[in-house]
Order: sequence, then C-alpha cells, then structure tokens
Amino acid sequence: MAAMTTDSTGTAARDDASRPGGPADSPFVRACRRRSVPHTPVWFMRQAGRSLPEYREIRANVAMLESCRRPELVTEITLQPVRRHNVDAAILFSDIVVPVAAAGVDLDIVPGTGPVVAEPVRTAADVQRIRLIGRDDVPYVDEAVRLLVKELGDTPLIGFAGAPFTLASYLVEGGPSRTHAKTKALMYGEPELWHALADRLAEVTLAFLRVQIDAGVSAVQLFDSWAGALSEADYRRFVLPHSTKVLAGLADAGVPRIHFGVGTAELLGAMGEAGADVVGVDWRTPLDVATGRIGPDKAVQGNLDPCVLFAPWPVIEAEVRRILDQGRAAPGHVFNLGHGVLPETDPEVLTRVVALVHELSGRPADRD
Repeated sequence: MAAMTTDSTGTAARDDASRPGGPADSPFVRACRRRSVPHTPVWFMRQAGRSLPEYREIRANVAMLESCRRPELVTEITLQPVRRHNVDAAILFSDIVVPVAAAGVDLDIVPGTGPVVAEPVRTAADVQRIRLIGRDDVPYVDEAVRLLVKELGDTPLIGFAGAPFTLASYLVEGGPSRTHAKTKALMYGEPELWHALADRLAEVTLAFLRVQIDAGVSAVQLFDSWAGALSEADYRRFVLPHSTKVLAGLADAGVPRIHFGVGTAELLGAMGEAGADVVGVDWRTPLDVATGRIGPDKAVQGNLDPCVLFAPWPVIEAEVRRILDQGRAAPGHVFNLGHGVLPETDPEVLTRVVALVHELSGRPADRD
C-alpha cells in the first residue's frame, strides 16, 4: 500500500505520487492526467460483477446492500475482473445508494427493479432528515478500500459515487423512472427545495468520496446516470452547481476525477465545466466529436456500445479500432464501454477486447 500522510484538512496525500511505479504511474492514471502511456488503458463500467459466473456464485443469497457492506466480499468481487480480464484498473464494488442509505434514507435495492425508497423525499423536512456522513458511517467502505489497495499492488483502484441529480431522482421518484416527472416537477415548481436537496446530496457524496480517497483509491468517478433526461439549460441551472461542488471539493485530493452520464451528448460541454479531469462519453457520440465539445484540456473515457459485445468478433474488432482511432483526438483516452457491462455478456469477449486494445495501442512511452 502506498505510504500516505494526512494534512490538517483531512486530505490524503500520497508519498509516492511523484515517484515512478505504483498506481500513480499506471497507464490508467497517466491517461487520466493526459500523459504519455505504453498503451491505451482499458476497464469496464460494471466489470465488478454482472457477467461473471464467479460473481453470481459468491453473491448467491446475499442481498445487494448487504454485499456492499461486507469488506471481504467487496474485495473479492472487485478483484475478480482484474484477475480474469487483465484490465488496467479495478473499480470498487458498491452501489450509488450506499451513502444515502448511510445518511438515514430507508431504501432497498430490489432485484430486477433497482433502488426503492420507502418514503420519497418531497418536503423540506424530508431533506433535513438526510444526515451528513463521515467515515464512521461507512467503515465497511474504508476497510474494503484498504484491503483492495494492498491486494492490487500497482493496479489502480477507482472509487465512485452517484452524482446529486441522479441520487435526487431516485429519492424524489421513490425508485427508477423513465420520465423523471416528479423530479422535474420539483425542480420547476419548488426550485429552492430542489437546490436544498441537491446541495445536501452533494455534501453526502463529497464526504463519501473523501472516505474512499483517504483510504487509498487512485481515482474517483462521479456517475450522473440520469442527467441525459435534461436540456442543457436545465442542467446548467439545476445540476451543474451541485456536481461542481462535489468535483471542485476534491480538487486538492491528488487523484483524477472522472465524470460520466448517459445520453449526455448535448451536455458534454457543460459537464466538462464541472471540474473533472476526464469526461466519460456514452456510445452515441464519437470520441473525436465529444472532444470538440468538451475541450482540449480534458481526457475522455469510452465508448464501445455494450451491445456490440454480442456481435461477431470481426464486428467487435472493427468497432474497437474505430474507437481507438477517434480517441486519439483527445489529449488522453481511457478505453471503456459507453455504459455498463450487460449481465448476458460473454466474459471471454471482454478478455479478448482488453487484449486487443493493448495490442493495437501499444507504443513506447516517453516518460514525462
């Protein structure tokens, strides 16, 4: 594990951050920082679980929230795709509602449905009941990260959290929604209440990510899964200030920050302003086009359509080549899917994609 010190603000500072070797000098972190790399790094959203038979076996009869609260189980699930696929980064096995559950929201993750909230958040009193959290509220996350950092060695670990808008949508709707009608009604009809809720969730999210950073993750990703439901004007008014609060709040943390949403082609420029070092792009927007919208000072992540993995191998190979070619327009590129691994995906195909990306993008690295 990297030696770490903590300054008076509680910010973890890595003693090995400037030394060669270790997670801080990995292809993944170097690409996030727009530095030269020996090959384009690759990892997959939702690689920890979903398609792996060993994951389904170990998760049998263990509820999702319970599995997120068992450090040894989290460690094993997080390591499984690293062992199997040779990906360039691990992502912590967890769920975006873990911190809001720790903050006192009564919810459950229902198989086949997703997060379901017992009492949806609709009033100022509901917002006040969402507690601020710290390490003592999620000790299992702290322990899991520390165990993983020891096991992973030079492979970086990505921490993550849900963005305020996506979390708020679950809380207001009471569960997943295709229209986000109640969420938008609250935004438009009671903007002060909306901003109070989003600000509280930004505080919870920021604290949750700080716990992971202090425990040793090498990067963090902020997921705004439902942001694509908004216009750019609404995003800038109702969402951008709160995502910025989270990402800017980590500016001194010493780790790359990734920001990702689905269906966000028209929001990429605004999302790039939120303060991330890397902007994730879904499969709908070519990476060279996305780079033009995001700007030349951000790395990009993405963006193979997860459904392409079900096509014949020549089709997959052609798409990987296309994405690698378009990714060269950006100052840094992390290969990924345009969303998460689908449960029915053949794990062997994922392994082959990793090897192909490494083979096609391999090049001498000019250490800088």
